[in-house]
Amino acid sequence: MLGLERKDFVFLIVVLALTLAAPILLNPFPENSALAQFNAGYPDLMQRIAIFAIFAVGFNILFGLTGYLSFGHAAFLGAGSYAAMWMFKLLSMNILPAIVLSVLIGGLFSLLIGYVSLRRSGIYFSILTLAFAQMSFNLAYSVLTPLTNGETGLQLALTDPRVLDAANNSGSLPDTALFGLAMNSTTKVEMLGRVFQFNVGYYVCGLISVLMFYVALRIFRSPFGMMLRAVKSNQNRMNYTGLSPRPYTLAAFVISGMYAGLAGGLMASMDPLAGAERMQWTASGEVVLMTILGGAGTMLGPVLGAGFIKYFENIFSKINETVLHGWFSALPHAIQDPLVWLAARFTGEGWHLTLGVLFMLVVIFLPGGLVEGGQRIGGLFRRRKTDDPEHHPKRAPHVAE
Repeated sequence: MLGLERKDFVFLIVVLALTLAAPILLNPFPENSALAQFNAGYPDLMQRIAIFAIFAVGFNILFGLTGYLSFGHAAFLGAGSYAAMWMFKLLSMNILPAIVLSVLIGGLFSLLIGYVSLRRSGIYFSILTLAFAQMSFNLAYSVLTPLTNGETGLQLALTDPRVLDAANNSGSLPDTALFGLAMNSTTKVEMLGRVFQFNVGYYVCGLISVLMFYVALRIFRSPFGMMLRAVKSNQNRMNYTGLSPRPYTLAAFVISGMYAGLAGGLMASMDPLAGAERMQWTASGEVVLMTILGGAGTMLGPVLGAGFIKYFENIFSKINETVLHGWFSALPHAIQDPLVWLAARFTGEGWHLTLGVLFMLVVIFLPGGLVEGGQRIGGLFRRRKTDDPEHHPKRAPHVAE
């Protein structure tokens, strides 16, 4: 079944089903309830979760399988965004050519950086990738301004040629689309007494993320994936067998860079803007955080990490003191004000503090990330089921000889 074992195929179907149902699953609370603040089923957030899931899954192919920790993957994310934007400006607002070019540019750029950086390993490799990413950021910010528009960022303009869309020029900035289907179009459907939003852009990002998840799954289960694990396990033993690890690590680096370029292209497709900030070291650190938080080397871990961090970034950062006062309005002011002050330190602009505390707890108590936490919970349920006398097979009575 699609080249997968039965267990992996079922896993993929579950991921696909969750992706399709996300607009409903991420809105568990009624709109008029106090907990509606925690709903995450709106298009912008779901798009970002799907895009960063692609970014993190691709990064996991390099870091999770080979153990090579790159601090420069934001360079490929930014390069993919710029490539997509130039396609929108010169060719067409159809996202398909933009996505194809962003993947190619991400792959070529990663081939160049990987060829140099992989001459070293360990911390030296990490520092080299970080240096290349910062050079890329500075080039985009202040040197290659004719191509990147510097600190303002690359944006659409009415004067753009868009040779394939010239006949459809309406005098206003066009929307990105997939063969005429606008990415920002949203359909509202009333179900179960509530209104849910189904956005075209999210489903494009979501289905592409499932496709790339499938590709990563095939890589993880392939002989090539086994060779990458061998690189992580012991490179010296590989050398003794006559196999050079460098072609395998370079291939993993390029594949990972193509994933990052695709994520950058999708970012520009959903929001037609490309800025140098996407190449900053903080963006590279974010994908590292996502992968470790979810579980490096696992299939689902980077996806969970991406969703976890983007959720906190978008939900907790919007909880200000006004919202907190509404939550604690039933309490006396003598108690309400200190509680609001304390909670405000971990929400709004202080949401990074909450994320930092949770990250510390996960690293200390769940070294394998959120996936390990799920496995431990599942193990507890299996142990209880095993310990249940009703689930033990009845033993035959002992017959004395």
